[in-house]
Amino acid sequence: MLMTATTVLTARALLLDMDGTLVNSDAAVERVWRRWAERHGLDGAEIMKVVHGRQGYATMAVLLPERPMAENLADNTRMLAEETADVDGVVPIPGAPEFLASLVSGGVPHALVTSADVALSTARMAAAGLPLPELRVTAESVGASKPDPEGFLKGAAELGVAPGDCVVFEDSEAGIAAGRAAGMRVVGIGERAGAHGPDVVVPDLTSVRVEVGEGGVVRLHAGGDGEAGG
Repeated sequence: MLMTATTVLTARALLLDMDGTLVNSDAAVERVWRRWAERHGLDGAEIMKVVHGRQGYATMAVLLPERPMAENLADNTRMLAEETADVDGVVPIPGAPEFLASLVSGGVPHALVTSADVALSTARMAAAGLPLPELRVTAESVGASKPDPEGFLKGAAELGVAPGDCVVFEDSEAGIAAGRAAGMRVVGIGERAGAHGPDVVVPDLTSVRVEVGEGGVVRLHAGGDGEAGG
């Protein structure tokens, strides 16, 4: 259920997922994964329940638990290339351009923490017309996929901020679990997030307003009639 009352969270840094959080890439993700499902005789609808948030090889390990990991990793490389080449229909989540602009203008420490690699994150952010944050934690940066917290912990460390002072923005079960495991609070974006226990859920980024206070403390107004801006 999406929250309508405004919740205020304080933080010193924000860690942002990409797909489903800043960028709506659902159509492209579904095209690529349904093709993969057909190749392996699997139900495409069932696959779509688990692909969001994880790196491809981790999704494959869930779906084909008996398959050697080396095959998953090789398949993952091919899938990333397919996804990078297919950005048709990739658009920004409503409010994302204004939200990112407010972080930059307010000097808010933030990082992109995504299961995509450098090439895919670059392609999808560009297709959506969004600027890339200076700091990115991508698939190449970590040894474990979400729901492991490694990516979020690395993002916090590189920003020089304690995990408890970070707020994660996520849409998926795996991503929300990763943020929780990192000891961070989580703003869930969209209907997909609502079932997985984030601290607050908003329909999109038009419902988040960023306010920077004294000493660099960031106040996030999430829900209600908030508009992204600062």
